[in-house]
Amino acid sequence: MKYTKEHEWLRVEGDLVVVGITEHAATQLGDVVFVELPETETQVAEGDEISVIESVKAASDILAPVDGEIVAVNEKLSDSPSLVNEDPTGAGWFFKMKIDDLSVLDQFMNEDEYNDLIG
Repeated sequence: MKYTKEHEWLRVEGDLVVVGITEHAATQLGDVVFVELPETETQVAEGDEISVIESVKAASDILAPVDGEIVAVNEKLSDSPSLVNEDPTGAGWFFKMKIDDLSVLDQFMNEDEYNDLIG
């Protein structure tokens, strides 16, 4: 997995990139009560606000980590937003993206670098 400074994780599955928030981010947010997911077949640019997550503590924007197309969203989060807290790097994923060049993921942190960031 790769990690962003905005506490998102990115995992390659075949030719897709799965995106979610890290366990650290989920813990900092507290109990997640609502997740607004993007529409599938939406073209996004790096840095675009594409999702909103609300918790008992705050609301946060989820930004597109790279340019690409949203090809799937985790519909389970609509009914069970707590999945983000229960399994942030598994069942609590947000969306899947199709990107042109997977090598752009090299710009992001690996697990050790991310752990140093959150120290």
